[in-house]
Amino acid sequence: MKVFALLLYLLYFFAINFQAQSVWDARLDGKIEFYQTTDFGIVLTGTDNSLYAVDGQTGETLWRRRTKGLNETSITPIPSTDLILVSIDEGDKSRVEAIDLLSGGSLWQSDKVKGDVLQLAVEPEQNLLAVVLVKKAKGKVGDEFKRTPIVHVFSLSNGAELWKKELESDVEMMPSRFDSESEVAFTLDNYRAPLILDGRLFLFYEGATSYDARTGKEGTREKFKVNEDNLALTEADPVFDDQFLYTSGRGKVRAVSRRSGEIEWEAKDLGVTPEMAVVGNVLYVRTGGQFTSIKDGETKEKGIFGVSAIDTRNGRTLWRYKGADKGLTNFVFPNAETIVFADKDDLIALETKDGKRIGKFEHKIEKAQFVLLNESNDVVVGGKDEISAFDSSTEISNWGGRQGKNFGGNIPVWKVKHKAPSRGVLRTVAGIALRAIALYFRYGGLATSALSFARGAINLRSALALRWSGLKTRFSSISLTTLASNSAKNYVSQKIHVFGIASRMPNLSNRINGLQITIPNVPDASNIRGQIIGKVIDRATPSRADVQESLLTRIDPVRQVEKLSEYFLRRKRLAELRGNYMYFFTDLPEPFDKKGLVGVNVHTGKDARFILISEPDTRFTIDETIGLLYSAAANRLQAFEMMRK
Repeated sequence: MKVFALLLYLLYFFAINFQAQSVWDARLDGKIEFYQTTDFGIVLTGTDNSLYAVDGQTGETLWRRRTKGLNETSITPIPSTDLILVSIDEGDKSRVEAIDLLSGGSLWQSDKVKGDVLQLAVEPEQNLLAVVLVKKAKGKVGDEFKRTPIVHVFSLSNGAELWKKELESDVEMMPSRFDSESEVAFTLDNYRAPLILDGRLFLFYEGATSYDARTGKEGTREKFKVNEDNLALTEADPVFDDQFLYTSGRGKVRAVSRRSGEIEWEAKDLGVTPEMAVVGNVLYVRTGGQFTSIKDGETKEKGIFGVSAIDTRNGRTLWRYKGADKGLTNFVFPNAETIVFADKDDLIALETKDGKRIGKFEHKIEKAQFVLLNESNDVVVGGKDEISAFDSSTEISNWGGRQGKNFGGNIPVWKVKHKAPSRGVLRTVAGIALRAIALYFRYGGLATSALSFARGAINLRSALALRWSGLKTRFSSISLTTLASNSAKNYVSQKIHVFGIASRMPNLSNRINGLQITIPNVPDASNIRGQIIGKVIDRATPSRADVQESLLTRIDPVRQVEKLSEYFLRRKRLAELRGNYMYFFTDLPEPFDKKGLVGVNVHTGKDARFILISEPDTRFTIDETIGLLYSAAANRLQAFEMMRK
């Protein structure tokens, strides 16, 4: 019997070591400079020689384009489409190309647009694409770095330029990462992405300005310093209802009429306002919180700390709560009557109707940085190495949680702590631990939503899914509080517009139930208004000169449809995904006895997933739809499997 038990242990030991190896290992043509996942389960990878599209599940190369000099700000996905923008700088020549993600072919290209596309907004229904570019955006971490952004508005389908606008002054930018002593790409991640709404383009770099999206005619404008004390994203992402778009800045909240574009009212003297939510006729505003320093990446605090409620009909402040302390986190709504948030010491609950405090107790989470709601409607409070869940039911407010437990009892439903590994370089390990925990906020859904029930009451519409900034791929550089407050907006639409190789297959949508695939009517270049600033290419047909390898153009039509269906199924699964796990980089317990990632189920508090990877690249990323972690070393891109418990 002992021999049998020993054999079982040895088999288990060897199985663990076998699974610790990579699932696939792609050796590319040079040192890997960057990589990022996409909504289709394809990993875009740039070496110092080429740009690759790698199948995230198999490691197979979908296509490769020989292009030198790319960096992590050179690639910009266009949300809710099958296109990416690639910014290419070749000495005296530069261009921007709209490329089919699935085949590598170009839809259109411009040789008159200079710089990297750092943020964008798109409205496929109106054939509009607004991009924000910055030229020569490289520098050293810690240096003050300023550049003047240029805004171009194009016809999405063919690259016709409708208008452009150079901002009047330089704006301060932030590094793409803080773990390098050499030059890195700088970004606009410290500003909110542009927004196209009701035919108007809103920009948030020199304050808040709106333009007619087709003509560029300027509408409302108010200049103010966007980044207070050199902190990133101290002003809230705009939110809107049927009547108004709400923006913040200079201690005020403004209601901009969606019909006229004019400011209807202002609520003043609020302070720094990093988070807003509209529920019914009330705008809830968080003032103060935790922010990322754009100089060194450290998390810093800025007050006044509290929550306010504003009547959306007239801008009158209904109530203010100023009893919060430093370390203020994002807020959540367990139900229509209650708003919950944490500060450095306490978890606090207020009545939404009058701001009356109905619950307060010590959460005992060191340096709490976020709160969220899980499927049991428990309030989950988290820091860098621990999370706790508290039942949200009370007799006072009738929160509707599990019976017999009271909010304020200071007894968590569960608590989990995973310290960063004790071995290795402390700075690197700490950075990886923070990177791991930030992965959780990559996906939207009820589990990560900062609004929970309120999602149904808010008119999110498609606009919030039709914007892109570096927070989608570089979220390890931003504070967890900021990521949590943005999580409700980081969802993927069930609707997608196809321009590339998939547009030749109109029956594709019949194979993917629940995903609305639209083939836009691409106008003939001779009939469009505006200036064609480059070359228009019919339906993203790859040429051998541009694309050295293109799998989908080499296989027969039947396999082509099967392959495309697989990628669109991944896209559908991502749209339906709900965040279930919080990842920690830590010393794994026996029988693993090595460093790796553990995924804690935020609904149960159980350690449910393990990834055996001792030295991940600090830029590693996880694809939850496939269940793999990607990490790079030299010219190798590797995938590691999630082991489920």
